[in-house]
Amino acid sequence: VQLQASGGGLVEAGGSLKLSCSASGSSLKVNYAAWYRQRPGEERELVAVIDKDDKTNYAESVKGRFTISRHNADNTMYLQMNGLKPEDTAVYYCNHLGWWGRGTLVTVSS
Repeated sequence: VQLQASGGGLVEAGGSLKLSCSASGSSLKVNYAAWYRQRPGEERELVAVIDKDDKTNYAESVKGRFTISRHNADNTMYLQMNGLKPEDTAVYYCNHLGWWGRGTLVTVSS
């Protein structure tokens, strides 16, 4: 399984970014897929997860601001991030069946 995350960048506080995670070697729709992030000096944490029935769950810190979705035809998962805060600055990773993609850096300036 190969996962490729993209879409990170530098944005001002209050701005938006949309991350993408394209998958090959496995269909994202057959099981859960998730976004994690790792802030500088901290451990990796779960941000959002979507299961095979499109049920979603979010970390409390991002509820109401982030939306996880999946486009089955493209075998791609997304993370729409709105109302970004400086504390959202992190490397974001996608995960599927225990496989990790290379992260994408999100930097939010105050």
